[in-house]
Amino acid sequence: MLSCTKKVLPNGLRLVSVEMPHLHSAEIAIYIKAGGRNDTPGKAGISHFLEHMLFRGSSEFATSLELEIAFEAIGGSVNAATDEETTCYFSRVHPDQVPEGIRLFSSMLLAPTLEGIEIEKRIITEEALEDINERGEETNTSNLCSKLLWPGHPLGTPTIGYLESIKGFTEEDLRGYLQDHYVPENAVIVAAGRHDAQTFFASCEKHFAGWSGAKPPLPAPVHELQEEPRSVFVKDSDSQVNLQIAFRGFARYDNRIMALRLMRRILCGGGSSRLHLSLREKLGIVYSVDASLSAYEETGAFAIELATAPENLVLAVSEVLHEVKSLAFEEVGDAELSRVKEGYFYDLEYSSDSTYEMQVRYGWGELMTLVRTIDEDRAEVASIAPAQIRETARVLFDPSNLTLAAVGPWKAPSRKVVEKLIGEYRKGWAKA
Repeated sequence: MLSCTKKVLPNGLRLVSVEMPHLHSAEIAIYIKAGGRNDTPGKAGISHFLEHMLFRGSSEFATSLELEIAFEAIGGSVNAATDEETTCYFSRVHPDQVPEGIRLFSSMLLAPTLEGIEIEKRIITEEALEDINERGEETNTSNLCSKLLWPGHPLGTPTIGYLESIKGFTEEDLRGYLQDHYVPENAVIVAAGRHDAQTFFASCEKHFAGWSGAKPPLPAPVHELQEEPRSVFVKDSDSQVNLQIAFRGFARYDNRIMALRLMRRILCGGGSSRLHLSLREKLGIVYSVDASLSAYEETGAFAIELATAPENLVLAVSEVLHEVKSLAFEEVGDAELSRVKEGYFYDLEYSSDSTYEMQVRYGWGELMTLVRTIDEDRAEVASIAPAQIRETARVLFDPSNLTLAAVGPWKAPSRKVVEKLIGEYRKGWAKA
């Protein structure tokens, strides 16, 4: 039986224990509420770069190899991820080794040496080059759509940063970012799996009680409003065109988020989803199609992604726009909605066996003051009716929210037709 308990240390650090005694492993994660949107002006990518640098050694572990060996010795494999609003350090460990895992994480976060900056710059530069063509143009469709959705704002900047900003990072920059954002009030430590909550809390207090810092600065809010569709086309030497059609969406606390999750499944949730049936099974113009949902403090996005041959670009765009519009103006049938809900219910049940999903649910949830139990999610999903799906889609898929990025060997006539399709989508929406 899953049991969740919390504790707050005197320095403001929040601790979350998710006991799952039936398992044979535990996972520790440390969340910092700072990501790409918190990057220092002129220092795009510094949050991601710092995440990498914390693996390069500490006062106790002189090199990344020593740190890796220390985690492997307790059954772990330390990893991390930086997104737009958070940075997370995590590792699975043996249940008996949770206290040692906490100690290792404290060494990483509280006593980093930040040595090897120039080597890390070369590594991150190679990573950044994966999304740049031979002319130095961005080719990542997610990054391109983000720039269209939030122009001039950090949310529209690649989390990895730019080649020039990466080149300019200094130890002083990194120390300053650590001091501003890596503070107890801005962090949550969570353990999920088989462990003892009180032992976990005691270990955190022992190794993190001395952590201190001022209140972190607030990120710049999004003020700019999108009023019309936006698109960008980038030439790239590939055999396919990578396409993303994204819609500016809803904030993290919006009560329509659950409806969006069901809409994602209706459109791209598996072999019976609408876009899979249309684009793959009926037309045969894609291998796969997927959709993603992003929800931030005050804004969000819903994105559909696929790759197709250049000659199929127009047809792919037409089909996607047709399907999203049908969600906005026609109610989902009871049978389809019931099937999608049942799949969601099963996935909720499956998640209770995953230490990773439970540390995200309760750790990330605590960081964002958005903790929800599986039962709460299930009850909300069960209550959603077809009319709510249609009403949410009507707002989300409004043409004024649309952005499109196409990267690859597209042809000029196809681009003109796609731009015409967007215009027709806008006009047709107004008449509907």
